Parts: sequence; structure tokens; C-alpha cells
Amino acid sequence: MVIVLAKLLLAYLLGSLSGSLLVGGLRGIDIRTQGSGNAGGTNALRVAGWRFALAVVIIDVGKGALAALLGDVAWASTPASSLSPQLLSCLCAFAAVVGHCWPVFFGFRGGKGAGTAVGAVLVLAPWIAVAMVATWLAAIVCWRYVGLATILAGLAFPLLVWLASAFVHPQTTALLMFAIAIAVLLVFTHRSNLVRMRNGVEPQIGRKPTSAS
Repeated sequence: MVIVLAKLLLAYLLGSLSGSLLVGGLRGIDIRTQGSGNAGGTNALRVAGWRFALAVVIIDVGKGALAALLGDVAWASTPASSLSPQLLSCLCAFAAVVGHCWPVFFGFRGGKGAGTAVGAVLVLAPWIAVAMVATWLAAIVCWRYVGLATILAGLAFPLLVWLASAFVHPQTTALLMFAIAIAVLLVFTHRSNLVRMRNGVEPQIGRKPTSAS
């Protein structure tokens, strides 16, 4: 159990290494004070351009992947955990997403978790990650809201796991529980986007936001 807790703590600390705040620190920029105030890839793109945003996405996706891999790593000279490797990978991945949203190194003010979650899913279930990205792109094309697209991709995650289990190959309960937890978390972290959409002031790709009536 000590090893499990150590891995979860390490995964959380890894998730706390916010890409936008690390890269922004090198450039003297804190994007939490600009744009939407979110420390994520979308705001990084709006505030500092595509090169900055690309570096942010690479870090945020990469740490999610590393956290998922961490759960499957056997530490030398330690007894095996009673948890299955995939369950531990899912727990570490979720800890990293939580760390991204509430990073201990940056005053618990981070991003919304989508990039880190995608990185984890790329390790845990690559084809499901591809389907989630396809869902996100389709939603962008239809509605042009990045926040809405992210929420829909997150909600699609548990559905895709269920469909994969029913028609392709049985998936673990751990992956399904991880998918549900990520879906709930993404809705929660994007609740301000939903409020702005309701008020008609949420930015759309290619369109200027309008004032709330």
C-alpha cells in the first residue's frame, strides 16, 4: 500500500507540472492573468500563439501518458501491489489530472484537465483516445465551442468504453470507472464555459463573442 500511495503522490506531483505555467514562466507570462484566465492549451493559444500552445499541449499530454505508465511500472525490491496494473494505472492517471487542475506548485490554480486526460487514455486505450479526439473535432466543426467540444468528448469516453466492451473487446471495470470519473471532472471544470454559453458570451472559433443580453 505504501508503494501505491507513493505512486499516486508522484503522479499528482507530475500532474502539477502545468505546461502553460512552466513555459509561461520562461517567457515571463502567467496566462492565468490573461484571456479566459485558464492555464490550459486553448487559452495559451489565444494569449501567446501556436508555438507556445504546442509546447503546453506536449507537456500536458505527455505527463498524462507518463502517469498512466507509472502505474504499470514495477519498483525494484518492492512487493507486488494487490491492485491490478490497469487499476493502478487508472488511479495514477486520475491523480495526474487532478494535479493538473489543482497544482500544488502553482497555488492550486491550474487548467481543466483535458490534455492530461487524453495523454493518459492514449496509453490506457489508444483507439478510444482517437475516437475521443474525433468526437472533439466533430463538435468543433458543428458548434465552434472548444469548451463544449471538450465536455462532449469527455462524456463520450465512458460510452466508448462501453461500446468497445460490447462489440470489440471486453474492457476492464477500472477503465470504465476512470472514464466516468474523467467525464464528471471535465463537466465540473468546464462549468464556467457552460454558463458563458448560456449567457451568449462564450468565444467561438472564428467568431467574436457577443454581449450578454
